[in-house]
Amino acid sequence: MSRNKKLKKARRSSINDPLLLTPGPLTTSATVKEAMLHDYGSRDDYFIELNRRVCQELLTLCDAQQTHLCIPLQGSGSFAVEAMIANQLPREGKLLNLVNGAYGHRITEICQYIDRKVSVIETAEDQPVDVARLNQTLTDDATITHVAVVYCETTSGILNPVEEVAEIVARHNRRLLIDAMSAFGALPLSVGNIPFDAIAASANKCLQSVPGLGFVIAKKDTFPRTRGNAHSLSLDLHAQWQYMNDTGQWRFTPPTHCLLALDQALRELEKEGGVSGRYKRYEENCRTLVTGMRDLGFQTLLPDELQAPIIVTFLMPGEESFNFQEFYDRLNALGYVIYPGKLTNIDSFRVGCIGHFGPDKMQAAVSAIKTVITGSGL
Repeated sequence: MSRNKKLKKARRSSINDPLLLTPGPLTTSATVKEAMLHDYGSRDDYFIELNRRVCQELLTLCDAQQTHLCIPLQGSGSFAVEAMIANQLPREGKLLNLVNGAYGHRITEICQYIDRKVSVIETAEDQPVDVARLNQTLTDDATITHVAVVYCETTSGILNPVEEVAEIVARHNRRLLIDAMSAFGALPLSVGNIPFDAIAASANKCLQSVPGLGFVIAKKDTFPRTRGNAHSLSLDLHAQWQYMNDTGQWRFTPPTHCLLALDQALRELEKEGGVSGRYKRYEENCRTLVTGMRDLGFQTLLPDELQAPIIVTFLMPGEESFNFQEFYDRLNALGYVIYPGKLTNIDSFRVGCIGHFGPDKMQAAVSAIKTVITGSGL
């Protein structure tokens, strides 16, 4: 089959693109895409008000309007995580990093790049972070000033106990930094239940907007102390916030089209019922996926009680005839894009539950997987 015919066949989303069953970028609505069909200058009054409104709405999603600031930033989610670590962690500070996957390791790598002290508590990729060791380590090491944790570690799809982590960190009077990249907008994250000094997230995950815009939500009363911490001109969140506060504008060229898309995506989130409404749909997507895949003989890495409804890791079948690249290509040709595994020691692949689709399309994806594995001898 020619490539053009494959592309014509692979049409499953609202505007005839393949359905992205990935942790991001992901399938967005036609209206989010249409929102980008406008050009605005960075000094336009409309754009300045748009920026203010979006930041305020992001704060509202975690009940932080009175206690925190929202600082948007150009770039991917990793830009936002690096900016959060670099700005929140003083040069003389020390981070305790709770790691159970690749994105936790990335935080360690960031600390090494920017020459910050970091200590690591690592658990297996199929186990939640160890809160008992966290409590003991904070008791034993008075030099630790901050703790970092990934809310939903998409290496495996595991849900970490961030509420319990936050309680322990607060009890020890340390500061908590959360990578909320694959959680914000779909998993509960209220400062009333999960007190944090800062979180980093992105527009193109559970908010269902487009890539290119990250943000950090940081505590107001401690934010002034972050001045001078940054190792980078472009990732200096204090300077970014100060300039926005003084002028309403971004310091450097803003991702105007990304912000327009995010504004529309936030309206659609509200219409769906907010965080709880989106969580419910993702949970239904996840249930449909896991049930269907288990019926086909696939095994999940995680038990149901540890599985976040964001992305699911499946173990590779043991048959020698199973070839992931062929499986991926055949499924792609039917209009469904999945993700390779990211686990260190286990062969696996991942299927995302997030994006602009519901359980009906997830069921169609499972049916396509059945077609591929039964019709090709995989």
